[in-house]
Amino acid sequence: MKKILFFLMLAVVSQIVPAQQQTDAATERKIDKIIKQLTLKEKVSMCHAQSKFSSPGVPRLGIPEIWMSDGPHGVRGEINWDNWGYAGWTNDSITAFPALTALAASFNPELAYEYGFALGEEARYRKKEILLGPGVNIYRTPMNGRNFEYMGEDPYLASTIVVPYIKGVQENGVAACVKHYALNNQEKWRGHINVNVDDRTLHEIYLPAFKAAVQEGEVWALMGAYNKYNGQHATTNKVLMNDILKGDWGFDGVVVSDWGSAHDTDESALNGLDIEMGSWTNGLTASRDFAYDEYYLANAFYNKLKSGEIDESVVDDKVRRILRLMFRTNMNPERPMGRMNNKEHHDVARKVAAEGIVLLKNEESFFPIDPEKKITIAVIGENATKQMTIGGGSSELKAQYEISPLKGIQNRFTNATILHSMGYASGPSTYGRVVPSTLDQDSLHQAAVETARKADVVLFIGGLNKNHHQDCEGGDRLSFNLPYNQNELLLDLTEANPNTGVILVSGNAVAMPWLKDIKGLMQAWYLGSDAGYALADVISGEANPSGKLPFSFPAKLKDNAAHHFGELSYPGDSINQYYKEGILVGYRWHDTKNIKPLFPFGYGLSYTTFEYSDLTTDQKSYMQTDKITLTFSLKNTGNTSGAEVAQLYVSDPKSSVMRPAKELKGFKKVFLQAGESTKVSITVPVNSFAFYSEEEQNWVVEPGKFNLLVNSSSADNQLSQTITVNQ
Repeated sequence: MKKILFFLMLAVVSQIVPAQQQTDAATERKIDKIIKQLTLKEKVSMCHAQSKFSSPGVPRLGIPEIWMSDGPHGVRGEINWDNWGYAGWTNDSITAFPALTALAASFNPELAYEYGFALGEEARYRKKEILLGPGVNIYRTPMNGRNFEYMGEDPYLASTIVVPYIKGVQENGVAACVKHYALNNQEKWRGHINVNVDDRTLHEIYLPAFKAAVQEGEVWALMGAYNKYNGQHATTNKVLMNDILKGDWGFDGVVVSDWGSAHDTDESALNGLDIEMGSWTNGLTASRDFAYDEYYLANAFYNKLKSGEIDESVVDDKVRRILRLMFRTNMNPERPMGRMNNKEHHDVARKVAAEGIVLLKNEESFFPIDPEKKITIAVIGENATKQMTIGGGSSELKAQYEISPLKGIQNRFTNATILHSMGYASGPSTYGRVVPSTLDQDSLHQAAVETARKADVVLFIGGLNKNHHQDCEGGDRLSFNLPYNQNELLLDLTEANPNTGVILVSGNAVAMPWLKDIKGLMQAWYLGSDAGYALADVISGEANPSGKLPFSFPAKLKDNAAHHFGELSYPGDSINQYYKEGILVGYRWHDTKNIKPLFPFGYGLSYTTFEYSDLTTDQKSYMQTDKITLTFSLKNTGNTSGAEVAQLYVSDPKSSVMRPAKELKGFKKVFLQAGESTKVSITVPVNSFAFYSEEEQNWVVEPGKFNLLVNSSSADNQLSQTITVNQ
């Protein structure tokens, strides 16, 4: 079949004109003048850290420092100048927002903007120039300890959610720093594992969300990743940084290293790194006090510049980008002041939490539970009371408050008798090691079973937590099963009381050998400050669940594509790993290989029902430069107001290359009152049907027929239409 290369105007412009033009010519002239006044030593000093979370300014010229903070879900507490201890401030407690898996599960771009704006206000109030987030690494395996920080398995979903998040943050004069670029899809051996992946998979799966962050979100900063790609560390990778990011995409912002991810002066200087953080003093690879002059972009860089081995234009480009960042942040006279811990932020956190909760099973209408009933509810599980804003690595938070699920249920169900039993116990949250609990697990287990027997309803609130080898930076999970013998406990609980529902708190899929024995199941994520209130809203029916899964839940681990191909695919041999599944990640794998997931991508139930009908397209035949508008009717056929996420998938049944059975290309979240119907329109550009041709090194749309599928999940087709793309 003859191929058609499309070079649309936008694509052409993106190659010629920088994607971001937020600094005008006058500002660039100011930057030119400043660079001329800087000494070589001052230029170099701006390119590396002076403390754990800051880089120096130039006091002689009034150029301020740059202050950064971890915080994809909230601004981290203040860290000591030269070590990882907390500084002990009393005014750095913040609003904890839900983890990004919850935001992605909302399938709500408008809400993503609200989230980003509120978070940006808090970062601005805390006087930060760079917020180190959001993360958009693709969910490749459920064993990745850091998946809870990311936006799921689909590049279109991640792209659509990350752009408004970035715009919201940066509206406050704070730079978002999208991370971790790129292919940082596991924590095990993250500092050195060499990822081998073909170009098509790189461009179709692992780069689109970063590209959207740069070209649509106009992000001001980007963080490199620890791992290697094609034998070279990602943070200083010529192909990723120079050729793609700063070349093809026209990124005009600042590249920041992850802490300790730079390894060589020449590569750091010549391959796109602008600000080096954490080398030697990151507390992980080494721990030397006051070693900032020993950074790769410090004295060694200065000496190579002074000798002429590296041209001064190299450091000038870095300083230009840093100054450009400053004119957008701390040298912007119109920068707003920011706010923190106000009611509006709490409301956003609670709304995201409620919209992100996914109802996965609801046998015999187990949920919602009527809060007016005088019943006995047994709340069982450590996660009913365990703090989830602390731990997890760099995303841990010092929240002003955290409402536990138990507290939320107690506050809502005032007519009920609430019993609580831990059932199991984990140890304290620590970074890089597991500390076992000192409590007797058998006693906790037996007490929970006895509590279940006394109740009318059992709510088991378990899952994972932020401990090492759970949902935590620095190490992957060791088992697909729930930890702390929760599977065994659940089997005993359902035997003692069949009227049991489960609320999973986690950022990852888990094995569910008890699924057939429970009445109801919710996926609750890490929901931030108002976790308990949001959960009670949904459990009681005050809020109707509308979340959809941002990644597939495999029935067993081998059903996941990365694990299907064995250890060289995941986790690798400690030196190399090979992405043998290629583009067939997540639902692309399940659908194309006919491997039924436990729960499919995009799946989520509601307390009401929806009916799809009358799909039409504005045309039947299109050119590759056109946009397609689909229109269909959606009706709430139940007795409760609610929201449905209508998802548009595209299938290319006859292609010159292997293509997935279907790919997400659009979605819309629609809120409807009981009995209400509406017309829904989704517009999608034909060029989004393209695949990345390794032969052409470009995106290709082939003429022919394409199937447009309107689904309620990746596995549940509601409507379909076939259109033709012409040459």
